Amino acid sequence: MQTLLVPYVQTEEEARNAVAYTRYPPHGVRGFAGAPRASGYGRVKDYAHRCGEEICVLVQVETVLGLQNLEAIANVDGIDGVFIGPGDLSAALGHLGNPKHPEVLAAIDDAIARIRACGKAPGILTGDETLARHYIAQGCLFVAVGADQNLLRDSAQALAGRFNS
Repeated sequence: MQTLLVPYVQTEEEARNAVAYTRYPPHGVRGFAGAPRASGYGRVKDYAHRCGEEICVLVQVETVLGLQNLEAIANVDGIDGVFIGPGDLSAALGHLGNPKHPEVLAAIDDAIARIRACGKAPGILTGDETLARHYIAQGCLFVAVGADQNLLRDSAQALAGRFNS
């Protein structure tokens, strides 16, 4: 499965475009090449005809407008899931840097339920283990529970700490 996450989707038209850019004509507008990296440089037989079956398109909703259009976005054929961007959403709701603000948390819970009601996979990122478990319980099917830069930073800091006296 090849997964693409398209950020900052706010409207049904943008969601349709996200899908179109992942499909060859006549189902989309993706440019064609005979031996792209995605096809193993031409080693995947019938790649051009099969690749649409192996693409997972996720869109990221992170604005008030995106929330207002959530069902229209989620119901676009070819959209497999909707990722809620808590950092940008908190800023859009007037709580910059505070994705744990009650208004943001309520909006996220509501969005998860609405995405599930559309039959699509909801997802989110949080470094907070308690929130991650909450989002899983709410029905998120993919939850990023850490970020590579934070894991690297924390590991390097712990290593340095063992050598600093």
